[in-house]
Amino acid sequence: MSVVVANPSASDDYFRFFGLNQQFTIDLPALEQAYLAIQKEVHPDRHARGSDTEQRLAMQMATLANTALQTLKNPVQRGLYICQLHCVDAKLETNTAMPAAFLMKQMEWRESLDEQADDLPALEKLMDEVAVSKQDTLAEIAQAIDSAKNYQRAAELLRGLLFIDKFAIELDDAIVALA
Repeated sequence: MSVVVANPSASDDYFRFFGLNQQFTIDLPALEQAYLAIQKEVHPDRHARGSDTEQRLAMQMATLANTALQTLKNPVQRGLYICQLHCVDAKLETNTAMPAAFLMKQMEWRESLDEQADDLPALEKLMDEVAVSKQDTLAEIAQAIDSAKNYQRAAELLRGLLFIDKFAIELDDAIVALA
């Protein structure tokens, strides 16, 4: 018995591994379906009677499938991964430069959170604004990657999205604390 995987030679590209097009806008149900098909093929029970090599390969493919799924399901991780495939490093640890308008918006949000910490309706309104900003940024990332193939711009937008996500978590914590 040998391990059959959609495309094991494509393990260096998670999109090819799952038989998907390399793009930011992804068909999540198709991703899930491809993942389940691979997991079914490499499940340890199917290889219990196989050689040690076959069992090890099945385990490696199952682990790869898990890692690839988690990377492609998450928009930030998916975008960073696509940038990486195109030799663009987002430099998350070292590059914190952001456009002035973006930084001003972040400061406004923080001030609103501080000033309205006890005002649940105001915090919920702020959360709506943050959600819209996140959706707009995701749309810009999709355009940068899928249409313009501008991976440098995508990396900048992804860094901004990380800031938005971090603030959204803090805001959500504040809302939960009031509820």
